[in-house]
Amino acid sequence: MAIAVVDPSQYEQQLAEKAEQTRARFAAFDAPELEVFPSPPSHYRMRCEFRIWHEDDDLYYAMFEVEFDDEGNKKKTVVRMDDFPVASQRINELMPLLRERLKASPVLRERLFQCEFLTTLSGEALVTLIYHRKLGEDWEAEARALEEELDIMIIGRSRKQHIVLTRDHVFERLEVDGREYVYQQVENSFTQPNAEICRSMLSWARDVTHPDKAQAEGREQGDLVELYCGNGNFTIALAENFRRVLATEISRTSVASAQVNLAANSIDNAQVARMSAEDFSLALAGEKAGRRVAEMDLDNHDFRTVLVDPPRAGLDADSCEQTARYERIVYISCNPQTLIDNLEVLCRTHRIERFALFDQFPYTDHLECGVYLVRR
Repeated sequence: MAIAVVDPSQYEQQLAEKAEQTRARFAAFDAPELEVFPSPPSHYRMRCEFRIWHEDDDLYYAMFEVEFDDEGNKKKTVVRMDDFPVASQRINELMPLLRERLKASPVLRERLFQCEFLTTLSGEALVTLIYHRKLGEDWEAEARALEEELDIMIIGRSRKQHIVLTRDHVFERLEVDGREYVYQQVENSFTQPNAEICRSMLSWARDVTHPDKAQAEGREQGDLVELYCGNGNFTIALAENFRRVLATEISRTSVASAQVNLAANSIDNAQVARMSAEDFSLALAGEKAGRRVAEMDLDNHDFRTVLVDPPRAGLDADSCEQTARYERIVYISCNPQTLIDNLEVLCRTHRIERFALFDQFPYTDHLECGVYLVRR
């Protein structure tokens, strides 16, 4: 895996090439014109992690370049990172300050293995320091002083230890279509890494699911069901477009964050249930019962739209079949290949009305896609 080389002067050209490649890959689906949402050309990633490399009295942030020789053998090369233009301005401001403070403290640097940053557009910063040793009161005292000195929050991790000095999360605030949404983002759990692209994704999803769209299509808006909802990223922003929203997620941490976010944004027409997409499909088909299913009150929902934001593996066969039962589908994908596989199934019953490219990961081959499908 190569470390992204940030060159803002080349960004527009690279994005144009990525868009053209995307059009070619999806040409068979007769999709409408691709909507392209650019990222900031630098300082776009709100979280990142570094190994801490020790050399005598020095230490520095490091990443690895991974290469394979002609025989398939993997070679890892340590790359020193004094700054990281991929990461947010706040992370780049903190990197040298934190490094110097760690170097100067035997307690903070001893057997320090990894450093993780989580930041927000407003400048909140949570730093996790990971060690190969037990952390004691001396570490906690110096870490608290460092928190105050750098205006950050610190978590210490080591085997069987998780020391939260202030709190284990930040609050991201995203302005979308003239409204501010607040999101609790917990350390070591999934959040959208590119905040500006996240804003674009939310605005696009709000647009394609706006009640006026359903009216123009001569359809009832109905309710929204969401699979893989995470911390409620889309749930929060889309709730006002629907009468009711039922969202599911398997991660306990993400479900807890989603509940916090519903309250923080005064959303009273959405429910988040902890359940896998596969089990939820069974519940909808009447093949799974129990307390959690009863709490969903499925009989009193009129699901017309489904939003899926699956992991890189895409939708499994059963979930894909379940998704095809809805009139409208909003599919957010982080893997074009599994998206193609799923669209080969979904396009048997639905047509693509909107197609978007969100450049979540500039200077790489990775991209995020948004597809809006309507039943034929």
